Amino acid sequence: MSVRTHTTTLVFRRPFSMKSIGGPHPAGTYTVETEEELVEGLSFPAYRRISTTITRQANSAGTLIQVLAVDPRELDEAQAADRL
Repeated sequence: MSVRTHTTTLVFRRPFSMKSIGGPHPAGTYTVETEEELVEGLSFPAYRRISTTITRQANSAGTLIQVLAVDPRELDEAQAADRL
């Protein structure tokens, strides 16, 4: 089984919360990782999402805060709310 990972950086300008990770979480820079697995048996490559996590960037002391599994739809909604 083939798995691929997409990594992006996301900046929240204001504190935010999501049901899937509790809240509130502070404004700041977060890393979002999405893992997808190859769907076998098709005549073309297709991938299915198997997990999405969000990680707060290390603080000035170099300490990693948390890695949390998130619902991608809630993450999209939190991003949209932050842009308003």
